[in-house]
Amino acid sequence: MKILVVILGLIFTILVIIWGVVTFGTLEISTTDNRDDGASINVESIRSFEDCLVAGLPVMESYPRQCRTPDGRTFAEEIVVYPNYFNSNPDMIVVENPHPGGVVGKEFVVTGEARGNWFFEASFPIEVIGADGNVIAGSFATAEGDWMTTEFVSFKSEMIDLPSAYIGPATLVLKKDNPSGLPENDASLSIPIVVEY
Repeated sequence: MKILVVILGLIFTILVIIWGVVTFGTLEISTTDNRDDGASINVESIRSFEDCLVAGLPVMESYPRQCRTPDGRTFAEEIVVYPNYFNSNPDMIVVENPHPGGVVGKEFVVTGEARGNWFFEASFPIEVIGADGNVIAGSFATAEGDWMTTEFVSFKSEMIDLPSAYIGPATLVLKKDNPSGLPENDASLSIPIVVEY
């Protein structure tokens, strides 16, 4: 009986030692890793795309770029973009959707507000320009109220239908309707967007 107790005690001790090696070995793997150049990385200290980039981990060439840690976490690059006003400003036109840098589908609608003098006959043109500078889609926005005013009027575009093959960065351009055709009366708002994959 005493021999059986000793044997069971030894088996228990061996199992505890194996459990400790596996547990602490796994902990070591999850908190540190080695880069290809042999440098050690503290994986737990990576909390952002920038941290991942500085650690020298591989970056996926997606849009936006992404960096993956050895423990499986993925961080996307934050891209800050601003609308570009030509001969205009936020006191003339404001877009509520999509946001600058926002991701849109192959079909989407633009909403916002513009001063009544941005419209002509209650509408104004919209274009989507691809990364190569060519127009890939066009539409128009319609006033959702009385446009014969200098106050802000809500607008909504017709459905913008993009080519099914197009993906990646594009520019949404909302143009002040200019029935005079005079270049000095041109005005626009350009918003960078991303067409989903």
